[in-house]
Amino acid sequence: MPAAPGTAILGAPALAARVLLAAAVLLGALLALLAGATPASAHAALTDSNPKDGAVLAAAPKEVTLNFSEQIALGDDAIRVLDPDGKRADTGETLDLCSGSVVKYGIALHGGLPDGTYTVAWQAVSADSHPISGAFTFSIGAPSKSNVALPTQEAGGGAVGVLYGIARYAAYAGFIVLVGGAAFVLACWRRGAAERSMQRLVVRGWLLLAAATLVMLLLRAPYTGSGQLSGIFDLTALKAVLTTKTGAALVSRLLLLGAAALFVAVLFGAYARKAADADTGPARDRDSDGDGDRDPDDEDSSQKDLTFGLALGGGVVAAGIAATWAMSEHASTGLQPGIAMPVDVLHMLAVAGWLGGLAALLVALYRAPSLERAAVRNFSRFAFGCVAVLVVTGIYQSWRQVGSWTALFDTTYGQLLLAKIALVAVMVGGAWYSRRWTARLAEGAAPEAEAAAVLEARAAEPEPESEPEPVTVPEDPKRAAQLARQRAAMNTARAKRVRDADPERTGLRRSVFVEAGVAVLLLAVTTVLTSTEPGRTELKEAGRAGTSASPAVPDRPVDLSIPFDTGGDGGQGTLRVQITPGRTGSNALHVWAESTARKPVDAPELKVALTNEEKQIGPLPVVPDKLAPGHWSASGVQIPMAGTWKLDVTIRTSDIDQVTVNKNVKIG
Repeated sequence: MPAAPGTAILGAPALAARVLLAAAVLLGALLALLAGATPASAHAALTDSNPKDGAVLAAAPKEVTLNFSEQIALGDDAIRVLDPDGKRADTGETLDLCSGSVVKYGIALHGGLPDGTYTVAWQAVSADSHPISGAFTFSIGAPSKSNVALPTQEAGGGAVGVLYGIARYAAYAGFIVLVGGAAFVLACWRRGAAERSMQRLVVRGWLLLAAATLVMLLLRAPYTGSGQLSGIFDLTALKAVLTTKTGAALVSRLLLLGAAALFVAVLFGAYARKAADADTGPARDRDSDGDGDRDPDDEDSSQKDLTFGLALGGGVVAAGIAATWAMSEHASTGLQPGIAMPVDVLHMLAVAGWLGGLAALLVALYRAPSLERAAVRNFSRFAFGCVAVLVVTGIYQSWRQVGSWTALFDTTYGQLLLAKIALVAVMVGGAWYSRRWTARLAEGAAPEAEAAAVLEARAAEPEPESEPEPVTVPEDPKRAAQLARQRAAMNTARAKRVRDADPERTGLRRSVFVEAGVAVLLLAVTTVLTSTEPGRTELKEAGRAGTSASPAVPDRPVDLSIPFDTGGDGGQGTLRVQITPGRTGSNALHVWAESTARKPVDAPELKVALTNEEKQIGPLPVVPDKLAPGHWSASGVQIPMAGTWKLDVTIRTSDIDQVTVNKNVKIG
């Protein structure tokens, strides 16, 4: 039975362990605050276009251009321009206009396009492997009704997106179980190589990662393209996927899994046999430190050499598999990719060692009665090292992903990161609680070992007053096999009763079970984070969007389209306002009024006013001259300074029907 509280003194090693525990709590909190998921950059985003969204042009442009925040990959029909009837208005010729750090693509238009509203739809794959899409409209002459029906499903959404997301989660989980389980056996419990429960765990991790990778490869084409499940049978699309960075990474992962299969075979084959021989041969009594457990120092030289070779080879294969994520997703683009990719590999290996080792420990506590206290103690040290690596890599990743406290609290990525902080805090608390049970297990192990030895000695003593019970071997082989199975079941049940009767082991098992449950949720949040735009870029794009509404550029007029409704008969329509050149100083103003039937509205009165509310300037009145029915003009309109101006237009369509409409415009 375990020693009573206060009857054993832990001494210097236990005191050092408590100091390390306190440091782990602090470092874990820092990790939770600063480190996010594996990604370290952002999805590409549309930053500008020509024509701009909602622009009304006097003449048809020769091409449409799109600017993006980072490099993208475009497939066939990635940019489409549709006329009001939904027919293609472009030539299908995609133009690569990139120059230096400017990511710009365009598409040529047919000549002689009629007036009306045109729709630009685009779809691409950003450098971090995530599909992106969008659409906007512009008008030639005047806005019109459009019959274009765009798909409501976003790129990477729908059933294909859900299945791809599940496969991503399964791939991460398989990698963690495979790498973490093997690391637990080699670094913490080398006898575990001969345990069926450990073998099943690692092999299932390998199978899960292989299956998830294959599913992702098949779903990649419809995930980034059509969005239809039938796309998995499109061999042409699959061939195109294999030429992409992500496709090459998935194929490389499958090849590396072949090497991982060889590693697993050796680990649970030759290495497991050596471990079993060490337990039954002369080396079984070797105990260099006198603690009653088999430690790495108690192994013979041949087993140490095999352990070193497996650790080195397995580490190289695990790093290679982790690199298939780092080289194809967020770490491969953005700031300092040459540093971010190796940091990302270390981050993933540390996560796998920590969480995968925790899963292996949980399985051993439930399924392996032979688990020694030294294995639990070894994992405690191993997990601490993994957390230390997570802190270092997490600090660097946080700088690339979040960048500010505002991004942490005001973006979707930051809010998910806060949820991750809470989960990590729970795991740190669970680890502290588990360490308490580990200490109790260590204190009570020696008395229990002595009691077990006494019981074995007593069982070995002969009983003079009793005759040994004869053993009858049935002649029927089937009956003999049945009896053998019954004896094996009885031995298993007896071992389970002994295991469950240990309160320290039961308490440790329950606390590790809670940690593992939180780890599952933590992995789910991390998977969502890998497909969420990091806060740094989300804030940057929000700032661009906030300042890009109706922007003005030099040497190009500002075109606005404002609907109006005075409430009377024929009082509905659209005002088109043009300010030339759209800069500070003298400008020319033109206003056209059209009815819903696209006919000029011959309004008796129209007035314009400009107000800069931020600088408290205005309203500056403008009374344009009527040039023709539905057309007014004013020259020499003075705009004193750059900024956002509110444009108020008052139109009167009868003696009593009048309305004032407004829209903000950016003056450069």
